[in-house]
Amino acid sequence: MAAVTKGEDQETMKTEQDAKITLYWLEKSRSQRILWLLTELDVPYDLQTYKRQSMLAPPELKEIHPLGKSPLVTISTPSDAAAAAVPLVLAESSFIVEYLIDHFGPRFAPARYESGKEGQVGGETEAWVRYRYYMHYAEGSLMPEKNADIKTSSPFFLRPLALLITGAVESKFLRPNLASNFDFLEHQLATSPDDGSYLCGANLTGADIMMSFPLGAAKSRALFTEKEHPKLCAYVDRLEAMDGFRKAVQKIVEVEGSYEGL
Repeated sequence: MAAVTKGEDQETMKTEQDAKITLYWLEKSRSQRILWLLTELDVPYDLQTYKRQSMLAPPELKEIHPLGKSPLVTISTPSDAAAAAVPLVLAESSFIVEYLIDHFGPRFAPARYESGKEGQVGGETEAWVRYRYYMHYAEGSLMPEKNADIKTSSPFFLRPLALLITGAVESKFLRPNLASNFDFLEHQLATSPDDGSYLCGANLTGADIMMSFPLGAAKSRALFTEKEHPKLCAYVDRLEAMDGFRKAVQKIVEVEGSYEGL
């Protein structure tokens, strides 16, 4: 494999700096995490905002991606063969976060290998293993538990029955599983590498940004409290007090007139 020359490396950096990024943002959705990340990366981007229609994403998003869900990001670069070239379309939060960090903000990912163990199986740092784990855990294990609720989606005449069923499911399944997740996260924060304040160590990573949505929503609904999970509550408060998080919220206020949260 040929070595990358200095000129080639500079050209790659220039191409990435000149990339045109567009975020397709939907109210009350996971897309706010991507806006926060773009704010932290300090890269130019265009923002297109959408309102929900009967709690669903509008059909216009299907013009960007067949599934019509948010977040969506498109990226085009000067290397495109023509101005009309189809841009790269990114869907799924964790994939978008990893792609943007790979190209525009590697500082938001921990070093992968321990010194002298590069490329070895098991040579990864604890911080990197946590980073990759939480990139998937946020949507794979935590969100389904938080979202498992059938009360509000039931027809009116079936809602009393739904409430009875949901109450039993919550008491025997959902609440215990959520409690296990929150206990786990409380311990993870207590054992963060280098006594860090974040899940992967001393610095904010893309994994923390990914976790901000399910945990912020859970805390706002009092699914965990300071009494039993003090570190977890403090962690969410710390994320939401960060300058980049607040700037991302303010951006929506400027564009939409208000920000309703999660």
